[in-house]
Amino acid sequence: MGFHDECGVTGIFGAENAAGLSYFALTSLQHRGQESAGIAVSNGLNDESNKKIILHKGIGLVGEVFKQSDFEKLKGSIAVGHVRYATAGGRTIDNAQPFLNTFKNGSIALAHNGQLVNHTELREMLEDYGSTFSSTSDSEVILKLIVRKFIENGGHLGRSVKEELNQKLFIEAVKQAAQLIKGSFALCIMTENMLIGVRDPYGIRPLCLGKLGDDSMASYIIASESCAIDSVNGTFLRDIAPGEIVVINKEGVRELSYSQIQKQTCIFEYVYFARPDSVIDGIAVQQARYKMGEILAQESGLKADVVIGVPDSGIGAAQGYAMASGIPYVTGIIKNKYIGRTFIAPTQAEREAMVFVKLNAIKSDLEGKRVVVIDDSIVRGTTSRRLVEILRRAGAKEVHFRVSSPPVKFPCHLGIDTPSKNELISSTHELEEIRAEIGADSLAFISLEGMIKALQSCCKGGAHGWCRGCFNGEYPV
Repeated sequence: MGFHDECGVTGIFGAENAAGLSYFALTSLQHRGQESAGIAVSNGLNDESNKKIILHKGIGLVGEVFKQSDFEKLKGSIAVGHVRYATAGGRTIDNAQPFLNTFKNGSIALAHNGQLVNHTELREMLEDYGSTFSSTSDSEVILKLIVRKFIENGGHLGRSVKEELNQKLFIEAVKQAAQLIKGSFALCIMTENMLIGVRDPYGIRPLCLGKLGDDSMASYIIASESCAIDSVNGTFLRDIAPGEIVVINKEGVRELSYSQIQKQTCIFEYVYFARPDSVIDGIAVQQARYKMGEILAQESGLKADVVIGVPDSGIGAAQGYAMASGIPYVTGIIKNKYIGRTFIAPTQAEREAMVFVKLNAIKSDLEGKRVVVIDDSIVRGTTSRRLVEILRRAGAKEVHFRVSSPPVKFPCHLGIDTPSKNELISSTHELEEIRAEIGADSLAFISLEGMIKALQSCCKGGAHGWCRGCFNGEYPV
């Protein structure tokens, strides 16, 4: 526990109530970001004479940011939406997404999941060209870069007499921008009559395509995870490939590749970030978690009475561990789902104590028993120490801590909010020191080889690879 993914994105094309569908899709992606939410909507497919993009965004959860009255204004059949957890850029309304650029003759909206590693130099270049910025976010840099390339290509936003040419020039601008930006990115981009999805050349951040309605309707959805497609009763079509641009307009869907590099999806999507009901790059997330738990049991099994999982992302691995070991799985820990997101404890000690409010043990499951507790990761170690305290307080005779990911030794610069290296307990402590620090009777992590083996066993076709930088310091970018 302790990692935070940056964002979730969605795009809707050709649906009568694009904003409403975006709301439900974003709600299903709420786990990817809880700081801000936003939806931009275009009426360009419905009103050729008065095309415009309307944006509503704010600080808070999706249900807090949007009220029923907002949707009376958000009319249109194309939309992009965003939920955010800040990494690059501060936690302010200025950095909430989508970003919208409005010109005399047209508008562009963009939602971004990921983090660029060259945004500073690109921002300086754009400022030299005269671009101005309203935020500190690297996502706005992408938007301004696309606009710059579009203008350089000779495009004119919103001039319907050149609509076909403008769309071609805009797609080329998106391609040129995607080839210049470096880092992790999954993008949903919208003009007044077109929706575009872009995935970075390594496929670090997930992005998928689905269809809405029956075959007679040309309505589509792009989303960070397949669970968002399910939430609007859509049909999952496929994952957008690394280095691919998907263009959706009134002519239909077309794809183009702008880069060919081996896939290296963020491995923590399967460990922690993604919802268990999602499928990413052909791998069912829950199945992968079961398999990680199974291999963890094979690598570091022991005699115990019960297996429990830390809610929510440790539960799948715990069930896999129980199945492989033959040790009964019990609930053991309950998560308080109604704790206020906006509660901000002023000191580190008080923030650590919040674990007691968020999690509580079921004494009847644990009292007098040897307990194996499975968590997805150990970051600083403070949460793990509190968990062990909770279990011992409930009467656990022994507490054996098992982790379904290898030791996290390096911070991420590709879209995950991680502590600095010296705050990562596995970077500064050996295994026995960590065990003593968290107060467990024993401690073991799955091996990196075991984790890769688990993912490979769940693959269904296609070439697969995973970014492992937080474990070994080797990043694709």
